[in-house]
Formats: sequence, C-alpha cells, structure tokens
Amino acid sequence: MQSSHAASMVCAEFDEPNVIADAGLVPVVRLSERVRLPYLVSQAVRIAGAGKSGGANPAAKVMSLVAAMCAGADSVEDADRLRHGAMPVAFHGIRAPSTLGTFLRSFTHGHVLQLHAVHRRFLAELAAHTPLLPDAAEVAFIDVDSTHKRVFGRTKQGAQVGRFKGVRTLHPLLATICTPTTRPVLAGVRLRQGKAADARGAPRFVTEAVATAIEAGCTGVRIVRADSKFYSADVVAACRRRRTHFSITTGMNPSIQRAITSISQDAWRPIRYPRAVVDPDTGELISEAEVAEIPAYTAFTGRPKAEQVTARLIVRRVVDRAKPAVETDQGELFPVWRYHPFFTDSPFETLQAERQHRHHAIIEQVIADGKGGPLAHLPSGHFNANAAWLTCWAISYNLLRAAGTLAGAFYAKATTATISQHIICVPARLARSARRLTLHLPEPWRRQESWLQLFRAVHAPPTSA
Repeated sequence: MQSSHAASMVCAEFDEPNVIADAGLVPVVRLSERVRLPYLVSQAVRIAGAGKSGGANPAAKVMSLVAAMCAGADSVEDADRLRHGAMPVAFHGIRAPSTLGTFLRSFTHGHVLQLHAVHRRFLAELAAHTPLLPDAAEVAFIDVDSTHKRVFGRTKQGAQVGRFKGVRTLHPLLATICTPTTRPVLAGVRLRQGKAADARGAPRFVTEAVATAIEAGCTGVRIVRADSKFYSADVVAACRRRRTHFSITTGMNPSIQRAITSISQDAWRPIRYPRAVVDPDTGELISEAEVAEIPAYTAFTGRPKAEQVTARLIVRRVVDRAKPAVETDQGELFPVWRYHPFFTDSPFETLQAERQHRHHAIIEQVIADGKGGPLAHLPSGHFNANAAWLTCWAISYNLLRAAGTLAGAFYAKATTATISQHIICVPARLARSARRLTLHLPEPWRRQESWLQLFRAVHAPPTSA
C-alpha cells in the first residue's frame, strides 16, 4: 500500500458534522434499551443529594459509561469519544467525562451494591431476550476466581502491596457462567483491597453467583468450579445450600497425599487431550495423563462432624519430566508422577468430570479480556468509584457478549475486543429525512452481514407476549 496522492495534494479538515466513528453503538445501545438497562438503573441506583454530588440522572451516566466501554474506552477520559460529529443526533443524554468522573466519585458502598443488583437483573434480561445461554436449562458451570490488578499512585484507596513484592494492587473477585457450548458471561464482580485473602467473602459471593445463574435460566445441573484458593467447607456448604454441585481443586495436604497413595495402580485410566494443555506447575504442554477416583473421600475432618463433607476425589497425574525415573532394586524404571486432585460431587462420570473441571481455566480468558480493555486502568483514587467502574465493565461485557450472539456464530465466541473492533468501531454518515435516520456505512465492508444481522435483530418490532 502507498499514498495515492503527493503530500502537497492532501489536506485535512475536521468539519463534517454528519459522521460518527462508532456506528455499531446504534444497535448495541438499542439492545440495552430493549432489555431495560436504563430503567433498571433508574429504579435501583438512588444517590442522596444527587444534585450536589453528581448522582443526578444515574441512568444516562451509566449508559454513557457502558457505551464508552463497548467502544473500547479504558479510562473515564475515553468517554469523550461519544461526543463527536453526529453522535448527539444518534443518541440523547451523552455525558462529558468530567461529569462521569464526578458521578463515579459520588458512589458509596451501598450505591455499589445497588449497581450490582442492576448487573444481576440485566444479565437475566439479556439471557431471556437473546441466545446468550441457550442450553443453560441443561448444564451450566459457574466459575469463581480472583485476580490482582496493578495500580499506581499511593493515594489510591485500597491499593496495597500483597502477593507481588513491591507491586501495589487491587484484588477483584469474579464469577462467570458458561455452558458446554457457550462463552462465559459475568455473573458477579467484587472489588477488594490488595491484601485481601483470595477466598475472603467467597461463600457469600458464591451464593450470589448461583442465585444470579438461576435468574439467568440455569435451572438444570449447576456446577461451581474453583481452584484450591476456594477449597473450604464454607464454599462447599454455600454450593449445597443452593442445590448446586461443586468441583474444587484441593491442592496437596497430608490427608490428600494419603488418599492418593491408597489408589491402586490398576485404578488409573489413561486420558488424552484433543489439544495439548499447559501444565499449571511447569508450563509444559502435555497431551497425555492418567485419572483415578476415590468415590468416598471425607474432607474438612478438622471441622465439626456436621460440616465435614464426603464426596468424590478425582486425581489426574502426569509424568514429571523435570525428574528422572526411579530405578528399583530389580533395575526397572518407574516415572515420577505429579498429582492434580480436585474434590467434587459432580453427577458426571470420572473422565467427563475431569475434562469439565479443567475447563475452569476459561475464566482466565475473561480476566484477560477485561485487562486488555476497560480494566487496563482502575481510573479513580476512590475505592468505591473503582468498584462502580468494575461493575460497569461487567455490564458492558455481558452486553457485548449478547450482541455477539445476535451478530452470528463467529462473534458468539469472539473476544469482546474483537466484537468492539469489528461491530462497534465502524464509521458511518448520518442522513435525516423527515423522521427517518439512515446510517451510510462503508462499502464494501467484510462484516456487513454480521452488522446487519445484529441491527435487524434489535430494530425489529418487539414480538407480542
């Protein structure tokens, strides 16, 4: 590619009032309105003294934040991308970045909880009106994990040096919902201080995530999956109270080691992965392992008997290639194994339960998706402002996932960054005739059919009940 004109023959002027850069926001914002996001915000988020605190008209401000995030904003200042060209023609109520910053700083912990309630109800509405979780009534997986987000500035509330030496972080807790055929959506997020223990608040968080999943249509088999940070009697009890199965990595402790030692060699069954997976301890790619099960293992024996749980202990073992094989007195060589146990009451057979448990790692893709977008920054020095920002990201993430399902099979599984680049960030010229607004988009456009599929889905007249 090269320039088509000499440099002296090219000029530029910012003088076109009828162009917008993010035409994909037209169907995406319409989708959010069809599932009542502005109404949910106006009903749930009530900030006292709104006129002075910046909390007036929260619906317009949350919509501005969510729309900006859908278009790729990773800071409050990036919301200014909503105020160019003909954007005021396509949308009403766009707020300036300074107004949005004041709005976020007006949040207290109670207001953040109100926004959490909006997020839960909005997900339920999305699931009811789009093919977001089409087979959730059969099997659904609820994944729980935490992550550390590095922040800068010693005045940022809650930022502490925790797990990473010399690095100040905040410590979000996340829960996702997925099915065997769908990408995950966010069931809940919580912002915590940097030094917060990984499992702090996990039992209550799991309870809320399961309740959200039920509201979103997950009425069949539900399985909460988590890593060893969440291996506790309280988390398991929270799952059982909501009639939900659990699948939690245990790590290695003396009781687990004794249980693994008791497994006979004949009990190990080979398993081969269709695609090599990364070993969590060594980083090696492995494609073969062996799996065995102890059908009745009693966990949490140090707790009162009523809190002890008897369920399945499934163990996967792989050859430790970093250690040489052990030679016996007879000169035979035996490999050194590394063990990966998890505790579960899954109703599925051993190998299937093991495959499903490994799929828990899909939540890492959601975390990476966020850190590559709106969570690249937690923009405020105020803890509750950042907590509200985190929840707005969760809302925008689910909105983009729903839009992707309407745009076609490819976007139903694409990352939100891909959906934003391909569907949202499309320039258009607006033309008005009487009451009709026409968007003139580039021609030819590779993703024209996907864009129009989303547009038609949300601009068609609503079907009668």
